[in-house]
Amino acid sequence: MAFVAPVQAPPSQQLPAVQKLRVRFAKRGRLRFTSHRDFQRAFERAVRRAELPVAFSHGFSPHPKISYAGAAPTGAASEAEYLEISLTHERAPEQVRAALDEALPPGLDILEVVTAAGGSLAERLEASEWLISLPGVDPVTAQPAVEAFLARDEILVERMTKRGLRSFDCRDAVLRLAVGSEPAPVASCAILQVVLRHGTPAVRPDDVLAGMLEVAALPVSGPALLTRLAQGPLIAATGTVDDPLARDRDATQATATGQVDSHQTHSAEGDAAAPTTP
Repeated sequence: MAFVAPVQAPPSQQLPAVQKLRVRFAKRGRLRFTSHRDFQRAFERAVRRAELPVAFSHGFSPHPKISYAGAAPTGAASEAEYLEISLTHERAPEQVRAALDEALPPGLDILEVVTAAGGSLAERLEASEWLISLPGVDPVTAQPAVEAFLARDEILVERMTKRGLRSFDCRDAVLRLAVGSEPAPVASCAILQVVLRHGTPAVRPDDVLAGMLEVAALPVSGPALLTRLAQGPLIAATGTVDDPLARDRDATQATATGQVDSHQTHSAEGDAAAPTTP
């Protein structure tokens, strides 16, 4: 009896993506300890609970078309995390925001959803603005440490990476560093405001703190609380961070009203500006 090879069933035909949405979300409270992989799993469950028609990739092992950009390190709170999701049927962005926010636990909060207007979201994330809270450190004590850090042209720090212990310069990425005037979460707590240019290797706010401890005596008695306030296009002239979704928001409004995108010139200036150190 001749052997007949089994006929493999053809792969299922996936519907094409007809809408791409960009999502801004926050990691707050205890959920700041959620790792990037944990959030991915939680978000994919939320997509299923919200019954969103997410598009899938083709191939032997299809995956939902969800891409993440510029994720904050585990343990850091953030008000400015971003992702993109592709849908096979169009949905109103505000309805998607409400459905996802309801499906996620408190502390993983969906702040805004907009329709993507083209271009690369990841390329817009050129810099981040952070707050570093230092419990037990008096702001008057922190000021000399900030000045000592800014006076250096290079400060080498070490961090364990996937490729082992790595040494790199944490000074060059710092575009702005100052002792903040915001109310502290606890008594005797210095607040540092820092703007970091994104690069390779990525310099994190805890690297900046390590660099400050290299050049100055700073009586840090407990773990620092890191909070990302913003990330987006860098406006080099002012050392500030622009809104990465503004161009998408304006394009949606322009389509609805038939007007020209009024934010395009402003955003393009921020995207193309060459970053400089203060």
